[in-house]
Amino acid sequence: MIGTLKAEEASQLQLVEREDIDDEEDLFEAIDKLITAGINAGDVKKLQDAGIYTCNGLMMHTKKNLTGIKGLSEAKVDKICEAAEKIVNFGYITGSDALLKRKSVIRITTGSQALDELLGGGIETSAITEAFGEFRSGKTQLAHTLCVSTQLPTNMRGGSGKVAYIDTEGTFRPDRVIPIAERFGMDPGAVLDNIVYARAYTYEHQYNLLLGLAAKMSEEPFRLLIVDSVIALFRVDFTGRGELAERQQKLAQMLSRLTKIAEEFNVAVYMTNQVIADPGGGVFISDPKKPAGGHVLAHAATIRLMFRKGKGEQRVCKVFDAPNLPEAEAVFQITPGGIADAKD
Repeated sequence: MIGTLKAEEASQLQLVEREDIDDEEDLFEAIDKLITAGINAGDVKKLQDAGIYTCNGLMMHTKKNLTGIKGLSEAKVDKICEAAEKIVNFGYITGSDALLKRKSVIRITTGSQALDELLGGGIETSAITEAFGEFRSGKTQLAHTLCVSTQLPTNMRGGSGKVAYIDTEGTFRPDRVIPIAERFGMDPGAVLDNIVYARAYTYEHQYNLLLGLAAKMSEEPFRLLIVDSVIALFRVDFTGRGELAERQQKLAQMLSRLTKIAEEFNVAVYMTNQVIADPGGGVFISDPKKPAGGHVLAHAATIRLMFRKGKGEQRVCKVFDAPNLPEAEAVFQITPGGIADAKD
């Protein structure tokens, strides 16, 4: 999609543009501002230790949650929340203001023009995009392509930011990122340096990794969080119907955390999901499948995409559910340089 770039353009790609970061300052208020509002610095440190680094993030926690932090009494929590409410407006705004707020949403290119058009410009920040499908349907390949395209400048339909990658299945391959970076005319070493990667082994580990991200995202310009896959560890750690209710509750808490990260730091969350057999899926479908995770996962994702295999290296993406996109399909191809438009 993007040809070879001139040398000066290529060097410019490695820099996260300074003015972009300045624009972000308005998106969230650092938790340190509470000190100027009369809150004890020690109490602010306790909030940071609990993974709360912005006043916006603080307002996304219940008072019950906050009193669970060691050393914070109910009286202290009331005082902290009162101070945060004065710094951040979490009340009603007009539809016009909401439209203005939507202008800060960035759409990150997938590498395929057909797929970008299907998604209204690309993968959206401040939203959760879920891709589900069978193995080898292109979900992880899109994740690797987004690792690179997110680092492109915004004028090249990138996100001008860093990437966080939480891997639950052991499918991240840094060597796969190198040819994709070369395709976009970027320095592979610099691209890999801008990806923070963690391998999760249990659902608790996965949740703790999300808590630890707040510190990084409040200090550096992140634009994308990938969770590949979101459900794998829950399917392993909880077995049978007896544990289903607890599994869904823990899954809901983790998805709530992802939603808050997306909105608090204006990052795009891209998560992959597995599929399960659907015995009641219809008589006319030879092998009916449905996404894992049930209604809890269905309601948490802003945009749901269904991937399936096409002929050869071609894959088909269908908009399964989205608040602002029509139900449609796009064909793309997996190439050595990542996701690209399908060749006829």
